[in-house]
Amino acid sequence: MTAPAPPAKPYTWAHLRRFTEARIALGHAGCGLPTAAHLAFQAAHAQARDAVHAALDTDALMAALAERGWPAVVVASAAPDRATYLTRPDLGRVLSQESERRLSEPATAPDVVLVVGDGLSGTAVRANALPVLDALVPRLHAAGRRTGPVVVATQARVALGDPVGEILQAKAAIVLIGERPGLSAADSLGLYLTWMPRRGRVDAERNCISNVRAGGLAPETAAEQAAALVEAMFAARASGIALKSLQLPR
Repeated sequence: MTAPAPPAKPYTWAHLRRFTEARIALGHAGCGLPTAAHLAFQAAHAQARDAVHAALDTDALMAALAERGWPAVVVASAAPDRATYLTRPDLGRVLSQESERRLSEPATAPDVVLVVGDGLSGTAVRANALPVLDALVPRLHAAGRRTGPVVVATQARVALGDPVGEILQAKAAIVLIGERPGLSAADSLGLYLTWMPRRGRVDAERNCISNVRAGGLAPETAAEQAAALVEAMFAARASGIALKSLQLPR
């Protein structure tokens, strides 16, 4: 008869788990993980996969923006579907021809264009984009910054904010986008800020505020940081590494 497996044994430093969501001090059952830890890992992996494939409900988001009295427009990248988006990141950085035409209609150039993109987690956008905007838009308006219509983008990568900002002739862009899910967070939103968004910008020319979610950075705090960064960008006429270098003590 096969001997029963020994009970799971926690590590002596299991008390450290209260400081992090990382998978530490899971214990062991024989030479493997305890069943509960193994099942939790599988569930987290499934949540991450679901978040990547979750479609952004643009109708619900547009309705919520309309309730707040904020004009908005839906655009799409050149990636025609999710499968192409995941295998062709370059297409997610380029607007579709129809979206370019839609944005090219005459309008007043905003100081700051706000772009909400699905990115790699529609789950993150659904949970966190509106709370961030609720705290951010009033701060921008209080500082005298014109925001223009909110641009809701599907199959979007971060750099999609560059052609959007260029077409709208915005001085700055803030892209709110779902971040790549991890095994401890499938609903993390990122904010990417770019001064003078134009085609050809690189990541070194952006500032990032990441991990906006329950259990991470609160939406109100993210909005406060973003508004402060916008004012710093307007003062320095720069963003990314160039802005950081100007802010360093000399």
